Amino acid sequence: MVHSSAVLPPLDTLETFARAARLGSFTAAAEESGVTHGAVSRQVSRLERWMGVKLFAREARGVTLTPEGMRFLTRTEEALALLGNTWERWTPKPTKAVVRLSVTPSVASLWLFSRLAKLEGRDIHVEIALEHRLADFAEGTDLAIRCGKGPWAGVRGLQLWQEKLFPVASPALAEKLGGRSDAAALFELPLIHDSNIETWRRWLAVENIAYIPRGQDRRFEDYNIVLDACAQSAGLALARRPLVDAHIASGRLVAVSERTIDHHVAFHLIRANEALRGPAAEFARRFLKESGRDEETIAAFIASGRGKG
Repeated sequence: MVHSSAVLPPLDTLETFARAARLGSFTAAAEESGVTHGAVSRQVSRLERWMGVKLFAREARGVTLTPEGMRFLTRTEEALALLGNTWERWTPKPTKAVVRLSVTPSVASLWLFSRLAKLEGRDIHVEIALEHRLADFAEGTDLAIRCGKGPWAGVRGLQLWQEKLFPVASPALAEKLGGRSDAAALFELPLIHDSNIETWRRWLAVENIAYIPRGQDRRFEDYNIVLDACAQSAGLALARRPLVDAHIASGRLVAVSERTIDHHVAFHLIRANEALRGPAAEFARRFLKESGRDEETIAAFIASGRGKG
């Protein structure tokens, strides 16, 4: 939440402050909130900067309120009680553990959504943030799915699958090729790609074609848009399994060459180095099992300490 008022404290910090004051511990407040110790510490520090005073005295076995903190706690509890009474009149009680997942739109639409009910089961509700930016685990994100080479500093990542890339087209556009699958024939048609043109460049280079994007080619930031454009005969695209599987199974797209290359990047499931909450660990286990990872690898990723990549 972005604090945009000059006269109100950062509202998203108040509940964290009150919980830490009640429990006398940032660690206990983090466990109860389902976030990390660092997230609680940063929220409190943010509130203290706004107030201009120290609200807690940090001690070896926890934290205690300063006199300013005790005065502010009284006002905070009054405000939260008022908001809580209003909120409860129209908001249903949560019945499932919440797991916060940051994921790119393409993975969400092409892989996750069709499996979401199975992965959530009866006990988990996944809050999904569709975004390309790096996930901020300090703000309550439990897990993230990102594409890259890895490893990344400060987080733990596990590769989900190794993508094999091959050209696909709509059935109508495939007919124009007349059964030809060589790079020169494909290069006569428009090519579609996302922000990374390296995949087409590498696939064409095997047959000695140096690729520089042309006026007839099209670029879209999200891979799901790439596939939609391809399915509607706007050009050829490189299939990325398993993201393309549903399009091929439905007949919207067909392979126009059997030659594949390995993708030079991969999707990873990413988590903070700090221990996963129970519901997040369980969701990670289900997610990784669905993506084909073995039990030993899953256990190593979920466990505390450094995981297997």
